[in-house]
Amino acid sequence: MSMPLVFATHNQNKATEIQALVGSSFVIKTLTDIGCNEDIPETGNSFFENAQLKSEYVWRKYGLACFADDSGLVVPSLNGAPGIHSARYAGNQRSDKANIALLLSNMQNQANREAAFVTVISLQLPNEHVFFEGKLEGHLIQTERGENGFGYDPVFVPKGMNQTLAELTLAEKNAISHRAKAFTQLAQYLTQLGNP
Repeated sequence: MSMPLVFATHNQNKATEIQALVGSSFVIKTLTDIGCNEDIPETGNSFFENAQLKSEYVWRKYGLACFADDSGLVVPSLNGAPGIHSARYAGNQRSDKANIALLLSNMQNQANREAAFVTVISLQLPNEHVFFEGKLEGHLIQTERGENGFGYDPVFVPKGMNQTLAELTLAEKNAISHRAKAFTQLAQYLTQLGNP
């Protein structure tokens, strides 16, 4: 018997990817699948808190095991900004172009251009609560390069590489990304649970 496990997203493509990673011990369902159409508030002050708020919300309201993720770009020279506000850095319209423009403007006089993409996953099971974290370190360049990806990918060059994330193929990006690292840890954990 496969255990249902909710991924706190409405994105079916993301859920399908995770299903492929975790195998048949769990049936991954989206918020849409369980009839959850409300916006779960992300009022935390960290990736950990926001991910936990979402996974606990589903557990409390629907009684279903759930995992949720929160991700963003952390820039030490900007005191960790954009951080949890990465998607809405330049305002609520969630425009990648506007977010990048504001980021590059704020970085103009910064000598330290280090940055990292971070993903945190909160897994809420009946008897336990576990976090997983993935990180991709690199630096920010001054002008956009590349057509692939989304968000801040055109100005982020991963450590040890010369290309931006937006110049990599999806497969190349997924092989190194913060999200892939976190979800691989989650998948390994779930696989062990499903095969005691």
